[in-house]
Amino acid sequence: MPTGHVRQPVLERNRSLREKEKAKRNPLSKHLVKVYPVAFHKTHSSLSLSSLTFSHNSSESSSSSSLGFSSWDRNKVPKRGVVPPDHPHRDIDDRRLILDLVTVDERKGNVINVAKADVLKIHPDSNDGDLKRCHWITKSTDQAYVSFHDERWGVPIYEDSLLFELLTLSGMLMDQNWTQILTKQDLYREVFAGFDANVVAKMEEKEMEEIASNKKLMLEESRVRCIVQNAKCILKTANEHGSFSNYIWGGFLNFRPIINRFKYPKNVPLRTPKSEAISKDLLRRGFRLVGPVITYSFMQAAGMTIDHLVHCFRFSECLSLVEIQWNITDHVIM
Repeated sequence: MPTGHVRQPVLERNRSLREKEKAKRNPLSKHLVKVYPVAFHKTHSSLSLSSLTFSHNSSESSSSSSLGFSSWDRNKVPKRGVVPPDHPHRDIDDRRLILDLVTVDERKGNVINVAKADVLKIHPDSNDGDLKRCHWITKSTDQAYVSFHDERWGVPIYEDSLLFELLTLSGMLMDQNWTQILTKQDLYREVFAGFDANVVAKMEEKEMEEIASNKKLMLEESRVRCIVQNAKCILKTANEHGSFSNYIWGGFLNFRPIINRFKYPKNVPLRTPKSEAISKDLLRRGFRLVGPVITYSFMQAAGMTIDHLVHCFRFSECLSLVEIQWNITDHVIM
């Protein structure tokens, strides 16, 4: 995605700072990113997903063809159903997908990396058009939005930089919908240094003003300041708990995602007691743009709660992923 309209001094300075920060510490392992594609505008409802204003109008697909995996690192996100040619078990079945998984050393309470595992593709013989998806995905839905649903949401995310990114993007739902956010995701990653909290937390007044002045980003200065504030809070929380992931996953879910079994969109809540508890604690710690509704959207995006409808092909896939990841079947089922 072109980034020429973003002021170069900010980008160059962020890249330089990011490289310096990376040199100071070992990078965390790469994980498959999944994000639930629900779009909503401002609402005072606390009842169900049916009250949301979904955005899947084809007129919003200005850059969907360039999104797909381009908005995330292609090296981080293997396509569903594709096995790396050098994988030792490729000959078992080409319909298996290799995913980077993480699990938890419960004795130490730390997130650790584990070997790659095979996840059986649930619908190996189905054409894309034949797959049953959540009801909010229709024939007119923007393709980037469809990819968002099919390829990203549902896999638990434990890496701090990715959690920071998802928390930030979820916060943008106050003013935009997911389709609008996705079309600018590459730009957001540029101006916020790949969502490296160490870099974002050090942003100065001039940098924040430059980002806010870029009309393409659709971010008011107050929103930019909230993002910088959240970066500082993430660093402080990580220092206290070892990582932001340890805090958000270990402190509220014991690192295990909530598995819901919703049949209809109206069953999917906008907020839950769990999101209210997390929101309350985030606000206490100084985080911004983290009300209960935004927090629940973040939980869905980060795979903390799996809300695919039961008839959706991704529900079974994500359920299988959790079982393999934990080698258990006793998930937290609501």
